[in-house]
Amino acid sequence: MCFTIGKAHALEIPAKANNYKNFLIRESRLVWGLSAPSATFASQIHTESLWNEKAKSFVGAMGLTQFMPDTAKWIGSIYRELTDGDPYNPTWAIRALIRYNKWHYDKLSAVDMLNKMAFTLSAYNGGLGWVLRDKKKAKALGLDPFIYFDNVEKVNAGRNSRAWHENRSYVNLIQKREGAYLQKGWGYGAFAK
Repeated sequence: MCFTIGKAHALEIPAKANNYKNFLIRESRLVWGLSAPSATFASQIHTESLWNEKAKSFVGAMGLTQFMPDTAKWIGSIYRELTDGDPYNPTWAIRALIRYNKWHYDKLSAVDMLNKMAFTLSAYNGGLGWVLRDKKKAKALGLDPFIYFDNVEKVNAGRNSRAWHENRSYVNLIQKREGAYLQKGWGYGAFAK
C-alpha cells in the first residue's frame, strides 16, 4: 500500500518517526551490515504508512510497514525472531521490513546497488513473481533486464493498470523521500549520489 502525500508534506519527517530511528538503524546494520540503506528503509516506511503504527489499508495491509496477514505469517515461518507475526507491533514491523527487503535483495540480480534496490522495493510492494516476469518481458523486448530505471520499470508483464502504476510510483516516492532521511542522519541511502 502506498499513501499519497501532498507535495507540501512529501519531505517532512513525522515527529513520531524519531521514536524508531535508532532501532531502525541498528536493525538495518545487523541484517545488512554497516553500510545498510537505513535511510531508504525509513523512506519506505514513510511511504507505506507515514509512520502510523495503526495504519490499515482497504485491502487489509497493516501497521507501519503494511504487511498483509499471509505475508506476515510467511515471514514468521522463515525468521524465528518474527514468529509472532504482528504487523501492528512496530518492533516486529521494522524487523520484518528489513529482513523481507534483504530476502528480496538476495534473490534479485542487477547491474548495481541502485537498480537492485529498485527491484527489491518493487518486489516488496508488488511481489517477487511480478518483478521476475517484468524482467523476462523486458529482455524479450530488447531492454536490459538487469537495469530497473528506463528499462524494466517501463514493462508490465500483466498486472492491472492500477497495481502497475502504484508499484512504479512506490519506488519513485521512496527514492525521492530518501534525501530527507539522509539529511536528518538516518544512515546511508541506496539512491544517494
